[in-house]
Amino acid sequence: MDADETRQHFYMFDKQGLLFDDMDDLTPEQKPFARRRDEFDNPEELTTLAAAVKAIHPTVLVGTSTQPGTFTKEIVEEMSAHTERPIILPLSNPTKLAEASAADLIKWSDGKALIATGISSEPVEYNGVSYDIGQANNALVYPGLGLGTIAATAKLLTDDMISAAAHSLGGIVDSSKPGAAVLPPVSKLDEFSQTVAIAVAKQAGDDGLNEESINNVAQAVADMKWTPEYRDLPDDIEIETEA
Repeated sequence: MDADETRQHFYMFDKQGLLFDDMDDLTPEQKPFARRRDEFDNPEELTTLAAAVKAIHPTVLVGTSTQPGTFTKEIVEEMSAHTERPIILPLSNPTKLAEASAADLIKWSDGKALIATGISSEPVEYNGVSYDIGQANNALVYPGLGLGTIAATAKLLTDDMISAAAHSLGGIVDSSKPGAAVLPPVSKLDEFSQTVAIAVAKQAGDDGLNEESINNVAQAVADMKWTPEYRDLPDDIEIETEA
């Protein structure tokens, strides 16, 4: 779908409530996502997130508010009543500013919610299942983004290359496994960064951005990979440091 149609699937909520196009305090970034009041039977009541969720029945809830406790039990239960696997992303950090904890979201959704948090979160145990919680962090793509760009000898880093990096994360985690995270773990960054890098380098090649011809993208990425090896210093070497 095109950009205009895509925006129709987004609803933006701020301190004023659900954002409408007749508000005079919208930022330029908010205006494309503001809705018309005639889309709703009760627009004047959509000043709380709970009311907006009840009216919209969203399938995905993204939190970047830095307002702790914004995603309440009532909201999560309402989402779960209308969506088989609601996606809930409390991305604000640090922990004290998160919209909800992963443990509460799992409990309130009866284990149905797909969750990623803005900070690292320990696995959640619920009804005999251990839920791994993904961390939605740009660290998941940055190393591979750089590696792929360099391996491709790309002249530019484009939006399409960044998009390829993000999309390459899909499929790394087996989401059919009970309790699986929605994103690969940061602890295995060195492993899946190669997957990200290959996607980025291939996109650069497809767009004709590479300064050198590359016959094998995967090999070009592998050749750029460097692993540090730490060895004990010989006994006769002394290092002096000053504070």
